[in-house]
Amino acid sequence: MLRPLLLWASENAWLRERMPRLPFVRRAVRRFMPGEDAPAAFAAAAEIQRQRMGCVLTLLGENVRNAADTEAVVRHYLEVIHEIQTRRLDAEVSVKLTHLGLDFDPALAETNLGTIAAAAAAAGQEVGVDMEGSAFTDRTLTLFRRVRATHANVGLCLQSYLRRTAADLDSLRALRPTIRLVKGAYAEPATIAFADKAEVDAEFLRLAQRLLSARTAEGPRVILGTHDRRLIAEIITWATAQGIPALAYEFHMLYGIGREEQRRLAAAGHRVCVLISYGAAWFPWYMRRLAERPANLWFVVKSLFAG
Repeated sequence: MLRPLLLWASENAWLRERMPRLPFVRRAVRRFMPGEDAPAAFAAAAEIQRQRMGCVLTLLGENVRNAADTEAVVRHYLEVIHEIQTRRLDAEVSVKLTHLGLDFDPALAETNLGTIAAAAAAAGQEVGVDMEGSAFTDRTLTLFRRVRATHANVGLCLQSYLRRTAADLDSLRALRPTIRLVKGAYAEPATIAFADKAEVDAEFLRLAQRLLSARTAEGPRVILGTHDRRLIAEIITWATAQGIPALAYEFHMLYGIGREEQRRLAAAGHRVCVLISYGAAWFPWYMRRLAERPANLWFVVKSLFAG
């Protein structure tokens, strides 16, 4: 019952403007992001690297409305890419296309993504494209295909809760892109998305097995974004039985969630990356994180009585 309420809150403009001002909300969100600026993200990435794990950095923001805002976003990512290289961090960036202008000018968003991808390629890095709500799925895929034709270092996130994802994987096969498979965190109707958690999990496992079965030694990365320990164990057990080595795929998890599991997987020889999000526009993202696992509301409750 909490999940629909939290997803509604993530899209409510009144709450988006007012809730981040409340001290207890700001205290609670600190568990899930190291800070609101890039230096905080770099410091967290360096610490995670010392634990033999990599990072993915994302500046929070979406649905920008003018070209000037996208220019600022692009400049920021170019600086982040440079800092990753200068600091020798095991890290890369991931972007939302509505943060680059997809809402109002797809051609501008394409140019912006190409600029970021070119800078990342020059620095020996990859760039991930996040998948947003279903209203943007087709536009994201179209733009991704166009940019991927000239920038092989661009990968894509797909969501297992969408009923269309298996077909999307088939349509992308010729491009052989890096795919980051996640469950999905937006409010979607049952006509286009699995609503039951067991169905979403089963589809995630099935798609993960498809990706792993199709991989080759020189092929693109297979990235599995989940904190579900049972699902992780099932994937590892299946992959081991198929003779698929641990380093043939990697697990991505959010900063502040499942830290013990992150370290356990890394110690067992698996590639693990931590997704670090930062920036002032964190409220919608934070509500979606709570909706993914409503038990995290306990940290919000505790923050009411902290300090």
